[in-house]
Amino acid sequence: MNYLAHIYLSREDEQLKIGNFIADSVKGKKYSFFPDRIQKGIILHRAIDTYTDSHPIVKKSVHRLFPNYSHYSAVIVDILYDHFLAANWDDYSNVPLEEYVADFYDLLNNNYEILPVRVQHFLPYMMEDNWLLSYATVDGIGRILHQMDYRTKNKSNMKLAVKELELYYSEFGEEFKLFFKDLEHFTAEKINKL
Repeated sequence: MNYLAHIYLSREDEQLKIGNFIADSVKGKKYSFFPDRIQKGIILHRAIDTYTDSHPIVKKSVHRLFPNYSHYSAVIVDILYDHFLAANWDDYSNVPLEEYVADFYDLLNNNYEILPVRVQHFLPYMMEDNWLLSYATVDGIGRILHQMDYRTKNKSNMKLAVKELELYYSEFGEEFKLFFKDLEHFTAEKINKL
């Protein structure tokens, strides 16, 4: 899953949210340098990623993209699934997406000093372009995929995946809905054990 899903799955636990958000920028056992609840957020993020990568519904979505995007297909599916979460946000939260995202940016700014340097560097761009809110539209996802393609020096062709999103919109949407129900259940159990 991508940023929005990781944040959402952390529930209302602010430290868990921070850990879940920064996890990709914390390698190996370096998570042990963070406060306990942030450590648990990093561990939760890794568990979510492992569960997601092995789920048969996700594999079905990845398989649809694989002929055109090879090993980048899983990354694209993570981004597309965040689109469906954002686009259907009212089904998952009583807090409007704009407010939820603004509160999360405030949380990061209030805890800026604890964020890894990599996150500190991209956070201003993330906020300026409002990545999390932009996930709700196909155009927004197109911009995110274009940025991701740029990061791979245009080797991934991810920017073209909007075509598949539009072509298979209902299939991806249904797969997301079914998978996310399983993921919410898995995450709830994992949080109870942390």
